[in-house]
Amino acid sequence: MENSINGFAGGRASSTSNNGGVDKGVDFANYFCTYAYLYHQKEMLCDRVRMDAYYNAIFQNKQHFHGKTVLDVGTGSGILAIWSAQAGARKVYAVEATKMSDHARELVKANNFEHVVEVIEGTVEDISLPEKVDVIISEWMGYFLLRESMFDSVICARDRWLKPTGVMYPSHARMWVAPIRSGLADQKMTDFESSMDDWYKFLDETKTDYGVDMGVLTKPFSEEQKKYYLQTSMWNNLHPQQVIGVPAIIKEIDCLTATVEELLHVRANFSSSITLENTRFSGFGGWFDVHFRGSSQNPARQEIELTTAPSQDNGTHWGQQVFLVHPPLRVQEGDKMAVSISMTRSKENHRLMEVEFTCEMRQSSGTQPRPFTKKFFIE
Repeated sequence: MENSINGFAGGRASSTSNNGGVDKGVDFANYFCTYAYLYHQKEMLCDRVRMDAYYNAIFQNKQHFHGKTVLDVGTGSGILAIWSAQAGARKVYAVEATKMSDHARELVKANNFEHVVEVIEGTVEDISLPEKVDVIISEWMGYFLLRESMFDSVICARDRWLKPTGVMYPSHARMWVAPIRSGLADQKMTDFESSMDDWYKFLDETKTDYGVDMGVLTKPFSEEQKKYYLQTSMWNNLHPQQVIGVPAIIKEIDCLTATVEELLHVRANFSSSITLENTRFSGFGGWFDVHFRGSSQNPARQEIELTTAPSQDNGTHWGQQVFLVHPPLRVQEGDKMAVSISMTRSKENHRLMEVEFTCEMRQSSGTQPRPFTKKFFIE
């Protein structure tokens, strides 16, 4: 269960049409039910960086809300819907897939906005609204932006219910990648080796004590442990000094025009140069930012940015995704790297991601380490 993902949403809206008909019951059990608990909502709502960004985006751009109709996709506790009402919205449809909708209704009533905010239990794929809306607001972002695939549901809501002159909150998003240094690479390799040592001890004891040779399972066990320790990306709060190279944007999204199809497989080629002298390249860090700009027809008066970049003291609950490379490589300031990244959805679970990096390094000393390709899992 993910304990600190995404924003104000409770249960997210299901996405079935682009994933081979995902079973809704399974999807609910694996995903939606997480957001049905108040402790989880509280943990998300304690992220002040995110809270301030959405609050400022709404109240510094009241012209987008005053007298308007708003759709809140994945309302969770209902706080975005309430803020929209406080900013003067005529009507707010707050859609929530779980029983968190009951708490949202209580909160709306306690804040005297039941005449404005209508909480609807269901998914945006299944519900109906009596009118088109001027604003769609949602906190849909997962780890490394796209984990959870909730943006599919926001796109569905946009295509079904947003007026041609409507605006999206947020309106734009970007994904970033940069080379990093981290002592976790050594720790993860030590953990993997310790796990294998324990396995070999288990083999000896099982054969000696019970007369069964289980060595035939060594390869699948090793692959299992390697995936867990060395190939699964990590949530981490990176310090800015751990970023050792120039960050690159690998994907830009316009929420008004983005399609599900373009998110199914994100590909990018980028270059970076090492900016620190005599350090270690331990892998890549990934993060995102989103922007509240309105639209070209109806721009924001005050653009607001929410970033999850490495921070010294104002990090978010999203942190960064860390993709560790084994073994780390000694690098120097000025070393160049050419990188390709490919990000696709897991075939087993469309809300999880698989990421592949291919990297070619050209060092200022004239040496050229062998290029490598590494596959990772965002789980």
